[in-house]
Amino acid sequence: MFKFTIVITTYNRLSLLKRAVESALAQTLPCEVIVADDGSSDGTEAYIHSLGDRVVYHRNPVNVGHCATMNAAVKLAQGDWIKPIDDDDYLASNCIEELTKAIARYPQAVLCSTQAIQVNEKGQEVTRTQPINNAPINYVPQSEIHYRMLLEQLPFGTPVQVAFRKDAFVKSGGWDSSFEVNYDDIDSWVKIAQYGDAILVNQHLAYRTLWHQGNHLKFSLQQRLQKHISIKEKIYKFVHPKYRDSLPSLPDIQDFLTLYWSLVGFKQGKFDQALPLLFPALFSRKGWQLLTQVIYARKFYQMSQEDCQEPRPKQMPLFSEI
Repeated sequence: MFKFTIVITTYNRLSLLKRAVESALAQTLPCEVIVADDGSSDGTEAYIHSLGDRVVYHRNPVNVGHCATMNAAVKLAQGDWIKPIDDDDYLASNCIEELTKAIARYPQAVLCSTQAIQVNEKGQEVTRTQPINNAPINYVPQSEIHYRMLLEQLPFGTPVQVAFRKDAFVKSGGWDSSFEVNYDDIDSWVKIAQYGDAILVNQHLAYRTLWHQGNHLKFSLQQRLQKHISIKEKIYKFVHPKYRDSLPSLPDIQDFLTLYWSLVGFKQGKFDQALPLLFPALFSRKGWQLLTQVIYARKFYQMSQEDCQEPRPKQMPLFSEI
């Protein structure tokens, strides 16, 4: 039977880290827990040592960044599967148990993703990710993964949603520091997906915190757009040959992403950043078509759900970065 390791990366956020650690130790299916500390100076080390042998502690001698910290922790892990968590996020108590059940059904998988609830700094629910259909578990063969990621049909999001097989992570080369806290996770999922299939568990088993000090907020819209484009370019190269004839062109995908990030900027009131992004993508018929298709697909599913069950909390936007 395979085993899980929960890896929690942290840096100077002790008050939030405690919640993440408590959620890892409270799992209904116990597993190894590693806290990887990127050189904190806020009492993190003393807190972890106070927990005794319930938690494995790794500390970088100097601050080296999120990617290198994750790579070091995975190297130490004894589990066959890794469940990463950022220190400001946390898990439902049955997360590892439910992921284990799903993986046992599809042992050829190398990626497993769950749905997530986004909460504010007080732990109050704000939004939740939207399932792609009503199936409790979705199986995605390796040949489809990159194609569906390219077209935003797979919710492989932030680390708290995703688990990965350790051997596939090692083969993929680990997390790339050139994407530091800006699509470093998505870049990793793209690479890992070369080595096996994927599973989507349609349960909300993870909690992601939205707060004013989120690392992604350090980047401008232009920087985030360029990283997003670079990820799509990487995915494009991995798409299975059987889908090549139906792929949009890379310039059309770039226009689609540019329009999306422009809309994000307008929604956030960042008009000075959003307006320059619009041109020339504003005049791209294919870019608008791709954006409309993706939004319509999500809206159609949401309306079908509202027709057959009680109202749900507000759904997350198409991309988790909004």
